[in-house]
Amino acid sequence: MESPAQRRLDVIQSHLLPSSNAEDDSFLRRSLTSSSHFLNGEKYSVLLPEKFQSGKWNVHRSVRSPLKLLNRFDDHPEIGTLHDTFVHAAETYRDHNYLGTRIRVDGTVGEYKWMTYGEAAIAREEIGSGLVHYGLKQGACVGLYFINRPEWLIVDHACAAYSYISVPLYDTLGPDAVKYVVNHSGIQTIFCVRQTLNSLLSFISLIPSVHLIVVVGEADDHLPSLPSTSGVKIISYSTLGAQGHSNLQPFCPPKPEDIATICYTSGTTGKPKGVVLTHGNLIANVAAFCRVLKFYPSDVYISYLPLAHIYERTNQIICLYNGMAIGFYQGDTLKLMDDLAALRPTIFCSVPRLYNRIYAGITNAVKASGTLKDRLFAVAYNSKKQAIMNGKKASPVWDRLVFNKIREKLGGRVRVMASGASPLSPEVMEFLRVCFGCIVVEGYGMTETCSIISLVDEGDSLTGHVGSPSTACEVKLVDVPEMSYTSDDEPYPRGEICVRGPTVFQGYYKDKAQTREVIDDDGWLHTGDIGSWLPGGRLKIIDRKKNIFKLAQGEYIAPEKIENVYAKCKFILQCFIYGDSFNSSLVAIVAVEPDVLRGWAASKGIQYEDLGELCNDPRARNAVLEEMNHVGRKAQLRGFEFAKAVTLVPEPFTVEIGLLTPTFKIKRPEAKACFGKAISDMYAELSKSDRTSQRML
Repeated sequence: MESPAQRRLDVIQSHLLPSSNAEDDSFLRRSLTSSSHFLNGEKYSVLLPEKFQSGKWNVHRSVRSPLKLLNRFDDHPEIGTLHDTFVHAAETYRDHNYLGTRIRVDGTVGEYKWMTYGEAAIAREEIGSGLVHYGLKQGACVGLYFINRPEWLIVDHACAAYSYISVPLYDTLGPDAVKYVVNHSGIQTIFCVRQTLNSLLSFISLIPSVHLIVVVGEADDHLPSLPSTSGVKIISYSTLGAQGHSNLQPFCPPKPEDIATICYTSGTTGKPKGVVLTHGNLIANVAAFCRVLKFYPSDVYISYLPLAHIYERTNQIICLYNGMAIGFYQGDTLKLMDDLAALRPTIFCSVPRLYNRIYAGITNAVKASGTLKDRLFAVAYNSKKQAIMNGKKASPVWDRLVFNKIREKLGGRVRVMASGASPLSPEVMEFLRVCFGCIVVEGYGMTETCSIISLVDEGDSLTGHVGSPSTACEVKLVDVPEMSYTSDDEPYPRGEICVRGPTVFQGYYKDKAQTREVIDDDGWLHTGDIGSWLPGGRLKIIDRKKNIFKLAQGEYIAPEKIENVYAKCKFILQCFIYGDSFNSSLVAIVAVEPDVLRGWAASKGIQYEDLGELCNDPRARNAVLEEMNHVGRKAQLRGFEFAKAVTLVPEPFTVEIGLLTPTFKIKRPEAKACFGKAISDMYAELSKSDRTSQRML
């Protein structure tokens, strides 16, 4: 009997792949070449009818591939799986540097030392053979429970070569979430490091599917042993490799439709959901990205974004296919700048949270450097900005005088910067393009689409959007009447972003109900994001269907939009906006930029014992709120979108304390619970102020 996943795949293919019916295919081609809908002046994406013979022209595809959605690499269509990709890379780039680390065996840090593609191929076979030696069968789930390092990729490649399913475990997930994922997916082997091993051992009796634990970076004589009655064996990574070397096994290559990985999305609410992605899903996604941007074997990439997140997984496959070198950070983001200086990457991918900090750090440093340097920066910035907007090359004098020093902060060689995971503000996007003088692209996507749904084109100088659809998917907007978003809106159509194509996941693991909630009968994935089509066929994210709430007066609030605006405030490291239907205004919890707030206090002659005391000073709160109001007015926030009160906290929101997801999104229920008293106090104070104002009237 045909499985639900296969039925969904058949539906998607029937709509997206070239029709076997010559009449339908001929109709489509005639329509595309003659229709005013299709032409319509669209530069980046084209309009198509949802159904070929009839229907509304409401589906956008990339102008790069309007007739067929891409599912293989242009120059290597024979590559259909991650195993195929690695074989291609190992044969083509055997002696090229592949995986680099600064961490020595004794724990010290030095220059980067490299493993070549050929050496990685040997290690992959040894680790995979070791797993076969321990009785792991095809289709078994293998957990990876440690942060980015070369062994993570070797294990992942071994899984692909021997048809195992890799299941990343966020190293920062709490014990309960890890326990849930291990049991839900039925993981049989877990690769970990000493720190995460200790966590596993604390609940080892509660994860009965696990029979083998492999510890990376430790010798066997330093590892604990468990009673034979536990049914769990603990060995070192090096021992597994040695046993595999002595018992080499033939590869068991997967098929494109086989499951490659189950990525559990931490989410902002509820239990993690297992996103099932096939080899074909991942290959289609990366092939589409490689059609937009060109990469070279000479490129160098720094890996520090969580490998458990699909954004970084996609980046790694892109690097692999193109024979690039990947240098890993030390494991401490506070030392990332030191790693960048040592590696000098040419490709740098990050998230808005870090780009916002780079923006704030540079602009604050310029303002503090004195009037002359401030004016020089402004002149250089505006001159280079105009050149970029006009498609011209800026005078090299500005780079020599101003911008080369800024470029050195990322090593001095970056030629491509990419942003993903959440929206990047137009101001910061423009700033990066001007100051770093390189290609800056922003992507939009989700785990359920293997990362990329749309991407800003290299030559597109307009900011404030997320580009055109990937060549591996098509996009439409669906009306959301309860939020007053429709496809007939003027001047631009608006609605929920829906995606269909070979990158769309197979469903949530063991969860048909939630799968049906997001994938409809026609194969469209409903993202929950609200978008609008801009001129040229560009997509703009304007709202979130789920992360909205209504104030007492009936106004809808999209908190993430407001938080992104306030992120530009010099005092703010992070911001949590709260409101509900019982109150008519918003309040904010702000994790402060310590140095900026201390500098302000010094300029005002304010004395304090520690940062916590300064955060509680009403003068500090007023100064921050005044700056937030200034930033809000500049961004044209509506009156009800301004925070009316603020609480300052000295400690940042982190994954470790449970306030952020591993992709640095705020976990709203947890934040509300954590700061519940502060929120109540702010509303009480606002209510008291309102009553006082009314009495005065």
